[in-house]
Amino acid sequence: MERKTSQIQPPTYGDFITILSIDGGGIRGIIPTIILNVLESQLQELDGTDARLADYFDVIAGTSTGGLVTAMLTAPDENNRPLYAAKDITPFYLEHCPKIFPQKNYCGLFAPIGKVVQALVGPKYDGKYLHEVIKEKLKDSRLSNTITNVVIPTFDIKKLQPTIFSTYETKRSAHYDAKLSDICISTSAAPTYFPAYYFKVEDENGNVREHNLIDGGVAANNPGLIAISEVSKEILKDNPDFFPIKPMDYGRFLVISIGTGAAKFEHEYNSSMAAKWGIVDWLFYKGSTPLFDIFTQSSADMIDYHNSVVFQALRSENSYLRIQEDELRGTEASMDVATKENLERLVEIGENLLKKPLSRVNLETGLTQPIPNKGTNEEALKRFAKLLVNERRLRESRSPHTNNV
Repeated sequence: MERKTSQIQPPTYGDFITILSIDGGGIRGIIPTIILNVLESQLQELDGTDARLADYFDVIAGTSTGGLVTAMLTAPDENNRPLYAAKDITPFYLEHCPKIFPQKNYCGLFAPIGKVVQALVGPKYDGKYLHEVIKEKLKDSRLSNTITNVVIPTFDIKKLQPTIFSTYETKRSAHYDAKLSDICISTSAAPTYFPAYYFKVEDENGNVREHNLIDGGVAANNPGLIAISEVSKEILKDNPDFFPIKPMDYGRFLVISIGTGAAKFEHEYNSSMAAKWGIVDWLFYKGSTPLFDIFTQSSADMIDYHNSVVFQALRSENSYLRIQEDELRGTEASMDVATKENLERLVEIGENLLKKPLSRVNLETGLTQPIPNKGTNEEALKRFAKLLVNERRLRESRSPHTNNV
């Protein structure tokens, strides 16, 4: 496929820089798919049935399961339109998650021992079906082919540093222009759940860059700040798409960040319990992986905390929308309990989340709390949909290139 530009006119012709961010979380990725479907439906009501999320965002960022959703929303089909509509992604999860995360039944007296042995000898899942379905759906699409700009974080365990796959970087170096399938498999390679993933990218001169990657959640389970940083880098590099925006001008950002849920009110762990843990307990405790759960949740919360502070400090809090469910219980908070009952429950949680009051993180407690007189999450999505449509129309009215799109 040839290199192409975004379907949306650049921010230089508008008032905002629009960003959509989707957290990681395994099967809990179902929750943001419900939210995204409602947002795209609102855009279609305002702008026609052909409207797609990728037509309204300058950047779509996703980590782990959010990276897969990002690729599905932005990879081109044969008509150079997004491969998936938002409404198609929830059924995709319901169909494929039970095969990606096959449930193993350890029965009898030795069931706990069987689970511990499995946790010690290798990843919980071989990843073969996940790799197969991702490659089948995304085919040979590359990062440079996406309908709009994409940012997907991973972590290179050989270099011990994050590798951020950004559409912006593909315009400067073919080394970054990897297949979307390779990127999605990498950002989903959660330690203890799936094997690490290796691939290499060759540029036009035959130079090869190798990648030894695991889940982007170990770097940024919430990729919202990374997306803002990638845009800021472009501004610093005088990318004409962002003229005359100043570096780190948060007043120009319009950000929607969607979480995959957390079990904050369940209080599953405590210090007296963890004080007795050794390596095995930190990696495996009653079917969960405390160490992974803790650092991915802390990563997501720290980025939300940072964005909330900055947007409020600059009086731009109405331009930052974070939708997150903090009250998951039991298997709802699992990354991989892909039973029919649990998957359907996650759909229900996503639908109920839409009806909950719009909330914002309390900078003292770290918990989200309702914002007075701001309505529900669904009503907030409607307001943002109007802003997105108005922004797109404004850019088209100002741009001299509109007729060429």
